[in-house]
Amino acid sequence: MIIDTHVHFGSILNFNLKKKTVLLAMEKYHVSKAIVSNCQCSEYDHNQRIIPDAKQVPMLTASKAAIDFAKDNPDRIYAAIWVKPHLEQPSAELEYLLKVHLDYVKALKIHPFHSAILFDDPRVETYIALAERLKLPVITHTAKDEGSSCKRVAAMAKKYPNVRFVMAHLGLETDNEEAIRLCAEIPNLYGDTAWVPMESAIKFIKTVGSEKLMFGSDMPIDGLDTYATNKWGQRSMYQDYFTELEGRISSTDFENLMWKNAKEFYGL
Repeated sequence: MIIDTHVHFGSILNFNLKKKTVLLAMEKYHVSKAIVSNCQCSEYDHNQRIIPDAKQVPMLTASKAAIDFAKDNPDRIYAAIWVKPHLEQPSAELEYLLKVHLDYVKALKIHPFHSAILFDDPRVETYIALAERLKLPVITHTAKDEGSSCKRVAAMAKKYPNVRFVMAHLGLETDNEEAIRLCAEIPNLYGDTAWVPMESAIKFIKTVGSEKLMFGSDMPIDGLDTYATNKWGQRSMYQDYFTELEGRISSTDFENLMWKNAKEFYGL
């Protein structure tokens, strides 16, 4: 079994990630379940320029779309609700929407880069408090930029010990060393493997243990065959996870990483 905890859909900026593509890729590559977030909640573009008002998608609209995707595909698709801390704050209507759909909503998703915000900004913290009230984990993009830095996530994890935090990418465009160290030190800090080389995943398992890392891919960022080839037509790093990793670690660790942790962590 494979559970992918880092999947997207939605069209905004240069993203045109179709729900149909997600489902076809899952079928083609034998992925049983996925945690999906709606990238239409991006607030800033790739150059940190705010997206014009006419192209902004209200968080409530995007959240309903994610929930509907999950409802239409029970036991396969679950929602991580991407939030907009720069432009919107949690409303009573949003909190109610999430509360009555907790069978489908399994996390909040924060993207500091596409919100042009520091992860420990008070406007982000209100969403962490919301996650705490709803007993939801927080998935956040982590990378080398200051807003998405692993150390800021770690600081919030220490401040909110009752909230579980997932550092997606384990620090994108870094050597992953800081993320691995922090996950070893902080009990409520976890990681996913999106754009993480297999060797870093193996180091994480040896250093931290296999119980705190979950498979994720950013699928379908490179199209239907994201699991097989990247946007340059080269062999995808996820093929290492599918074809080589099982021979490098124990069967228990492999199953933990590829599906067991996610099933338990998200209550799937």
